[in-house]
Amino acid sequence: MKRYRPHILVAIALAVVLSTGWHASLRNALTDLRFAWQSRAASGNVVVVAIDAPSIEQIGVWPWPRRLHAELLHRLEASGAQDVAFDVDFSTPSDPASDEAFVKALRDVGGSTILPSFKQATPNGGAVHVNRPLKPFSNQSWPALVNVAVESDGLVRRYPFGEKFGDALIPSMAVVLAGQDAGRRPPFLIDFGIRAASIPRVSYVDVLRGDTATLDKLRDKKIIIGATALELGDRFSVPNSGIISGPVLQALAAESILQNRTLRWTSDIGMVLGLAAICLMMMYSWRRLAPGLRVAILVAAGAAVELTAAFVQARWPLVIDTSLFHIAIIAYLTAIALDEIDFRSLLGRIAESRFHRIAMSLGDGLVCTDADHRITVWNPGASAIFGYMPAEIIGRPFETLCAVPANGEARPSMGDAARQALLVPGGAVVVEFEGRRKNGEAFPVEASFSGWQGTDGFQYGAILRDISVRKREAERVRYLAEHDALTGLANRNMLHAGLASLIAAAERRSSDVALLVLGLDGFQQINDMLGHSAGDLVLRAVAERLRNEADGKAIVARLSGDEFALALDCAEAGEPIAEFAERIARGFEAPLVTGTRQHRVRISIGVALYPDGGQNADDLLSNAHLALSRAKATRRGSHVIFESAIRQELENRLRLESELALAADRGEFELFYQPQVRLVDGSLVGAEALIRWRHPVRGYVSPGEFMPVVNTSALSERIAGWVMETACRQARAWELSGNSVRVAINLSPSQLDDGDLAHSVAALLEATGLTPSLLELEVTEDILLHDEGRVLDMFKRIQQLGVRVLFDDFGTGYASLSYLKKFPLDGLKIDRSFVLDLLADSDDAAIVGSTIGLSKQLGLSVVAEGIENRATADFLVSMGCEEGQGYFFGRPMPAEAFDRQFLATKQVAVSAA
Repeated sequence: MKRYRPHILVAIALAVVLSTGWHASLRNALTDLRFAWQSRAASGNVVVVAIDAPSIEQIGVWPWPRRLHAELLHRLEASGAQDVAFDVDFSTPSDPASDEAFVKALRDVGGSTILPSFKQATPNGGAVHVNRPLKPFSNQSWPALVNVAVESDGLVRRYPFGEKFGDALIPSMAVVLAGQDAGRRPPFLIDFGIRAASIPRVSYVDVLRGDTATLDKLRDKKIIIGATALELGDRFSVPNSGIISGPVLQALAAESILQNRTLRWTSDIGMVLGLAAICLMMMYSWRRLAPGLRVAILVAAGAAVELTAAFVQARWPLVIDTSLFHIAIIAYLTAIALDEIDFRSLLGRIAESRFHRIAMSLGDGLVCTDADHRITVWNPGASAIFGYMPAEIIGRPFETLCAVPANGEARPSMGDAARQALLVPGGAVVVEFEGRRKNGEAFPVEASFSGWQGTDGFQYGAILRDISVRKREAERVRYLAEHDALTGLANRNMLHAGLASLIAAAERRSSDVALLVLGLDGFQQINDMLGHSAGDLVLRAVAERLRNEADGKAIVARLSGDEFALALDCAEAGEPIAEFAERIARGFEAPLVTGTRQHRVRISIGVALYPDGGQNADDLLSNAHLALSRAKATRRGSHVIFESAIRQELENRLRLESELALAADRGEFELFYQPQVRLVDGSLVGAEALIRWRHPVRGYVSPGEFMPVVNTSALSERIAGWVMETACRQARAWELSGNSVRVAINLSPSQLDDGDLAHSVAALLEATGLTPSLLELEVTEDILLHDEGRVLDMFKRIQQLGVRVLFDDFGTGYASLSYLKKFPLDGLKIDRSFVLDLLADSDDAAIVGSTIGLSKQLGLSVVAEGIENRATADFLVSMGCEEGQGYFFGRPMPAEAFDRQFLATKQVAVSAA
């Protein structure tokens, strides 16, 4: 196999070249080079009449009138020119007079003119179309094809004798001009050894104006008329000559025919015989002759073959393809070079040199050893890590760099690690061990061991990295992943893992686990008043107090914000968990000291117990949070132990929210209207719009059951908007029927939180057409608490629209009197809790009387709610109350019932009957 290796290399090279077609490029390059060696002049029998730049400048913009071509033909006829060929498109009509003049000229010269036809692809990719001269022209001329094929390298080399279209064979222009028979011959190679610059050329305008010297050059010549001006774009790339115009290319083809230079490739048999001869010669001489002599034979053979090909191409119209022969010679020369050079040794030295440069530039330490594990390579990175200079460490055993493990384990073996590296994918084994610097300091090292066969035998290597910083960073990352950065307590992740461990241990011992979630009451006020820096100090103080109170019996964690947690095994608490929780809460009765400040902070605690309060860590956390929410709502400063009823209450609320959303989508809500009357005579003055829910299964649901959920859910704004729009449209309907009924609507806090209520009211009044004085908005103290400045401005704008604003549930809040002074109100409603026992309770009577008197002094109207009998109504009249509502006058009812009872009968007073 080794004996035939060079010849196999040559065969592979030839196969690759043949399969890729690379030899064609070499063949063309060699042929073009021979053209350059054998340059010759044109015969001068073919003259190009050039449509050049001077002609365009003097005659005008192309295309020219065909009467000029007719005149040119007459000039050529008079000069004694032989055949005339136009390389100009005559396939489309122009000015009729010019076309007729050209037809007459063709007829006058005897029909010896050659006009071009050319193939043109259709825009839609269909069949090729042949553009022919117009029929009047073709009847008086010879047809000729002017198309040439452009090869893959962008050059034109071959020229066709003609091409068949349908049943007719159209000869090429050069063939007709040269007077040859097209037949069915294949295309030939144009002889580009004929210099394109030697073809005679005259200017179209000189012939047209009858220049005598110009016309003398045309006598007895074959004429090609065509565009040579750059701006007309008729250009082709050809070998050696660069870029030439179309008429010059046709002239070169005609010259090739006239000079018997229609070149053709020789048969491939000669190439095969030549390849066989060179291969046999090399197989015979490979081990018999010296390499220099073989190189000389190959070079001489290549030169002889190429000189022969050049001689044949110069004497006869034959082109010998020598490309594969030269490729075989180059392949044999390469094989001789490879055979003579010791590439393994050379590559080894190159690799070692490159390895040494790379090793010296590495930032990591790189150490190599010989087969006895003695250090042979030591780079600057290793010096920076261990402190040894190369002279101090080279030749010493690798174990010098390893510290003696404190646990008595053996130090890492370079040989064992490297041998293991040879057995794993990638060829490297990473090991961590304790290294030892020159000063005796021990530190963690990461080493990647490998082994290889070098020029001096088997060698070992290790890339060493000081990972002490990385270890410290990893420890810090692990600490931050498990602890709260502000307080140093365990974070949620660590608490979760600790809870899981406590539950697993409690399950084995059948004991309980307690999780306490603590929330600070009023912590947001500290942040708002003193800033977050002060808040952070308070959180650290809380964490420290929790550590002290837990006394190591519990996992203390910070969950988020102002929420903390304690997890412990109940058996470790030493007291009932309720007492433990109370003790934790009492621990915060003493103020927290942060610098020069003292803060009194109360905590609320939610407790969940395993197994009743949750079977796993997630359940305990969830249920403890529910218990904390209950504690904040009902027992601030104390604790609540989770019960299933707490979750059931939440689930009921969530289910109710879902049903309310469906009710809004299905249109299950209705508005009822309760009459408001003038107490003096019982006449109707208005109605309060009250929402009702007609549940498809439960029937009408009490507003007291679902409205608290609506007012604290995302549905609040949507339902409140529906109530206002429905009530306004109903009031407008009553107004249009001749009944001016003032409609009172209870506002929701969400209507002030989102958007501009004044703008919404104005838009609704405009959309419905309702008179503004017939709309009354009732507000409660919890609404007025929202951003007093913005709410005050909003209600002023609402009053400017003409809409009344009343203070509802007056007397039930904490700051009602201050609101009477601050806010623009038209009246107030006395809460039904003061009216129900008005006759029996002197305190209620005193409050109601004072309220009515105060209202009159402030110019406010008063509406009393909850009037259920005549005596109460009369007593309120005696106190000066003007309006009232209650079951005595009418219960809330649908709009249709309200119409029948209060509007259809036109009654002017309401009696007890």
